[in-house]
Amino acid sequence: MKVGFVVLYVEDSERCRAFWIEQVGMVERGRDEVAGFVIPQVGFADQDFRLQLVPKAMMQDNPDGLDLATPSMAFHVADLVAERARLVAAGVAATEVSDHHGMSNFAFPDPEGRWFAVIAAP
Repeated sequence: MKVGFVVLYVEDSERCRAFWIEQVGMVERGRDEVAGFVIPQVGFADQDFRLQLVPKAMMQDNPDGLDLATPSMAFHVADLVAERARLVAAGVAATEVSDHHGMSNFAFPDPEGRWFAVIAAP
């Protein structure tokens, strides 16, 4: 697995985008529009790592029961099915591979209930 990005659940994605760019010094690394919501991605120009600023309103029907006060980390893998099988064999509880807002993924919790997403590598 490779760290892909960290999701911050935010009230106002544009205000947070401006903060990370104008005050912290990041650059916009991408922008998605999903179900009428804008999801900016920001990060430092010289690094692959990025933050995805997901509006909390988009997560109202959050299927995995994510704690939106806690950031989520997303990992990229080449083979979702094989990686899920590996984790399950190691005793990790994982959701089934599914499509969530156009992105194939599965999720798993750590022992303290923080959820992590595993996404097919871009």
